[in-house]
Amino acid sequence: MSESTISRRAFLRAISDSAQHSLVVLSLPSMMLAARQAQAAQNSARSLATLNTDEATELEAIAARILPSDGSPGAREAGVVYFMDNVLGAEREEVLPAIRKGLSDLQAIANARFGNSMVNALSADQLDTLLREIEESSFFATVRYLTIAGMFASPEHGGNQDEIGWRLIGFEDNHAWARPYGYYDAEYMEQGE
Repeated sequence: MSESTISRRAFLRAISDSAQHSLVVLSLPSMMLAARQAQAAQNSARSLATLNTDEATELEAIAARILPSDGSPGAREAGVVYFMDNVLGAEREEVLPAIRKGLSDLQAIANARFGNSMVNALSADQLDTLLREIEESSFFATVRYLTIAGMFASPEHGGNQDEIGWRLIGFEDNHAWARPYGYYDAEYMEQGE
């Protein structure tokens, strides 16, 4: 395993740590539905349904620092902002004000510290400094959780565009089938093979 590939144990620990303080925790079916709807939105070049353009740009910049594109594609290339937009929609509308407040607070800190209220306009080092300061907040935990979920969801359901996330952790989508396969192999079995 290369140094740029993380272990499965480290990956699961990161997801668990992210979920602990997140304002949103998704069940597998919820994650799959959100990812499927996000993929449809991304493929149709639909505009975002929940986030406005500035919010999406800012959250995408944060996600791009959580899973950066350094040597391999990251959160931006995987389209995680569409996943976030979908998850933060109508079914979780109670979480959206907290996300907006967290983003506004981060922008205020950026403006006070660096004279620029748009976090996407900050340098990578400046943004990393700010994110380290808010690392224990529920806002950051939620954005980190949604970034990871959007990055590693099944591509057929959205997020993880072009299997970017799977390649990052070395996952190969090769199913191992073993006999008995099921009713559809009855003819094969009758032939004695």
